[in-house]
Amino acid sequence: MSVKKGEISALVGPSGSGKSTVLRALVGLTPITGGNIEIAGQTIDYRSARSVRAARDTMAIVFQQYNLFQNMTVMGNVTFAPIKIKRRPVAEVEAQAKKLLDLVGLGDKHGAYPDQLSGGQQQRVAIARALALEPKILLLDEVTSALDPELVTEVLDTIRRLAGEGMTMILVSHEMAFVREVANQVVFMDRGEIIESGTPREIFDNPKTDRAQDFFSKILRH
Repeated sequence: MSVKKGEISALVGPSGSGKSTVLRALVGLTPITGGNIEIAGQTIDYRSARSVRAARDTMAIVFQQYNLFQNMTVMGNVTFAPIKIKRRPVAEVEAQAKKLLDLVGLGDKHGAYPDQLSGGQQQRVAIARALALEPKILLLDEVTSALDPELVTEVLDTIRRLAGEGMTMILVSHEMAFVREVANQVVFMDRGEIIESGTPREIFDNPKTDRAQDFFSKILRH
């Protein structure tokens, strides 16, 4: 599997097929037992803490659960890591955070606390928090799966805006209509393996393998 700069690759397939494991392996949260991962031609050595830190400087991940700090405001959540971990100047980070919150449609929520926000708003804060780390690649792991249906659209709209900004993304999603709309590449997985990949039209409309044909005939029937 390869991902081009500025493009969106979507991992799809049945539950338990390894989609989220791919994202977790990329950032070193799940041990890799074989194969190689390269970013811009550089192989990541996951046995080396320095190499893993370098990989994490390149990528940021947003999980299904937003995991915001409940005792911090929206601004505090977005600026915490860049200030405390990256040691960047406070004024610079806060200025960037305001722009990011505007980008995700939360420019008026700087001083709000997580329990004052809807689930969709909290997930958008989580996306802004990841972007504050200035990643080259954004990993999105089923970021709408924990949301009520009426809140899904606002998060997907945020991802559309990021796509328009040229952010490189790898996303795991069951929102097939959305994947068809935004993805440049769709990768179909099953039982820990990549079965086939291609453009949305190729994968959804003309899958080549029996397994993919069976899967998409069921989930796209309606």
